[in-house]
Amino acid sequence: MIFACPWALIGLLGVAYLALRQVRPGKSGSGRVRYSDLRLLETASGTARAKMSSLLPPLRMIALGLLVVGLARPEVPVGVKRTAGAGIDIILTLDISGSMEIKDLGPQSRFHVAKEVLSDFIDRAGQNRLGLVVFARQAFTQAPLTADHKMVRALLDEVEVGMLPDGTAIGMAIATSASRLRNSEAKSKVIILLTDGANNAGEIDPVTAARTAAALGLKIYAIGVGGKGVASQPGFPFGVGKPAGTQLDEETLRKVAGEAGQYFRATDADTLRQIYAQIEKMEKSEYLGQRQIEYKQLYGQFVWPAFVILLLQFILGCTWLRKAP
Repeated sequence: MIFACPWALIGLLGVAYLALRQVRPGKSGSGRVRYSDLRLLETASGTARAKMSSLLPPLRMIALGLLVVGLARPEVPVGVKRTAGAGIDIILTLDISGSMEIKDLGPQSRFHVAKEVLSDFIDRAGQNRLGLVVFARQAFTQAPLTADHKMVRALLDEVEVGMLPDGTAIGMAIATSASRLRNSEAKSKVIILLTDGANNAGEIDPVTAARTAAALGLKIYAIGVGGKGVASQPGFPFGVGKPAGTQLDEETLRKVAGEAGQYFRATDADTLRQIYAQIEKMEKSEYLGQRQIEYKQLYGQFVWPAFVILLLQFILGCTWLRKAP
């Protein structure tokens, strides 16, 4: 057992002094009345009260001693723990250009499937900090880096295709995401870029932006989405749409990922979910924080008995053991 506040034990010296005064009250006895023999005045009840009265001063000293020990906060070590965390900052970068409305990953559009997968990823983010960047012809930070995953999820729910001018500015999206991670002190900093098109807007080339991100120590996981073959597009009859893979510039995305990460291809909803689950496993770089010893507090085992003794003494002193004036 150790004490969190050992200096409080100095109070035991005061208790010892009071106990000594009880045992040796001093030579002054002028205020006392002495009788030759009180045995004739004793009764059974009076004898019991006298015995109880003689026990009260020692009990009072014991109670004070227990209070002093309790104030010193006794505790015993019960184990060791380390604070754990992922130490990862992640920017989710989502393409919201018009082509994301194509329904070739299943019955739902690319955009709808992407939002569902991102929502699941956010729910499993643990202690990671997340941010959200959306882009079309321009790139926009929808959610800054935060540990408040509910806020990120809510801001993701507000994202819609058409909220930015149409186009695909992949380079600007990477640059905006990198800017959000530039001052991060996290152990690992990641951009997860999802797009279904080719860079056709913005002032920054995707590969140049990726090289800059790599120089800042960032990883980029680039995900190209879009089904194979012909996909129906809003405004086109079924079977008379654009080939789903023609707009996706896989060569550029591979170069982007080659600078600082890895490229993935998703042709259906299940594959997209598996990609995000794979990235999640790859970025589970758990670390152990500072070593902390856990203690069990014992002050209650000293303080409460002391209070019970003092309360009992007070009650008896006011009732059965009350002294006549």
